[in-house]
Amino acid sequence: MSSVGGITNGSNNLQLLSETSKGRDDDELRSSPLVAESVVGEGVKVSLSGVGLQKSSSAAGDDRDIEESGLPENIQQLLKMIRKLQQQIAEKLARLQAVMADKRLSPEEAKAKVGSLQSALASLNSGLLTANASLAKAMKEVGLSPEQVMKAASLIMKS
Repeated sequence: MSSVGGITNGSNNLQLLSETSKGRDDDELRSSPLVAESVVGEGVKVSLSGVGLQKSSSAAGDDRDIEESGLPENIQQLLKMIRKLQQQIAEKLARLQAVMADKRLSPEEAKAKVGSLQSALASLNSGLLTANASLAKAMKEVGLSPEQVMKAASLIMKS
């Protein structure tokens, strides 16, 4: 028999860890309100307007209009990059709205997810600003005609 400070485990009705009844403890844990059960539920639903669906389908990798624009290759690459960044920003914004509308999240979980999405949005916005500045610089260096500048601007707005 083991003893600690004059108290033995036989005299205090304590059980050693190896002597505990696992079956009973497992049942107690399963029925405890403190233990979360895995719940397979419905995910968050996001609905897009008709314009949003159209933009989503056209921006989902269809850069044919940029390739057929007749603009220089470096300008085309920058336009594609800008379009991709705009699409990623739109996706993050949709996820942010979904998280904010999700009532199942605790305030702490919602705050953490919102913070993460806001950080990602800040990074994407920074990349978009850099890409726009690079596009402006490249268009100036190449010396695009006013028609070509308008074409590039319309391609950016189309995304």
